[in-house]
Amino acid sequence: MKLTLKLILPGCLLAALAAQAQVKIATVNLEDVFTNYYKYDLAQQDINNLKNQIEQDEATMVQTLKEGNADYQKLEDAADNQALSDTERQKNSKAADAKLKELQQTRSALQDYDTSAKARLEDQSTRMRANLIKEIQTAVVSVAKGQGDTLVLDSAAQTVNATPMLLFSAGKDDLTQAVIARLNAGAPIGLNVTNSIPPPTPTVVRTNIF
Repeated sequence: MKLTLKLILPGCLLAALAAQAQVKIATVNLEDVFTNYYKYDLAQQDINNLKNQIEQDEATMVQTLKEGNADYQKLEDAADNQALSDTERQKNSKAADAKLKELQQTRSALQDYDTSAKARLEDQSTRMRANLIKEIQTAVVSVAKGQGDTLVLDSAAQTVNATPMLLFSAGKDDLTQAVIARLNAGAPIGLNVTNSIPPPTPTVVRTNIF
């Protein structure tokens, strides 16, 4: 009996302590934070610049192909022109063959460039997102600790079934604006940034288990 009590009492004590410990839950809309962080626009500009450069390069290569095709057709026509001498027709035929090989190389280069460009864009976008999320998470932790929160939920998160992860929140402990302000406090002077967004629409915190 004494042994039983020795085992039960510590467990009861731990349960009582756990019950006394208050869990303070806050929310943050990571989507709003992400798109209102000043570095997001800067990173997006870099990606758009890269995309524009790629489009210009590919447009130049396509134009080269069009002009090359026109030259090839002229050489083909000349090679079949019976009004020309055999020597001239053979000369044009060889030139047409050389032009065709050149066109094939240009097409191959365009395909390789397009594949490489898509990979570069994907890699830059992935790295940009990962870096920003890491900085945002650091800011969320700092703000949450500052006001004594023990748990922060993403109010914009969704389940694998595309349903809201957070079904309801009164919005009283939403950190979104504070996190945005914390992140944008480091923006360069003169840069137009957003430090406030419309307050969250009220949506006790229940999570979707499905």
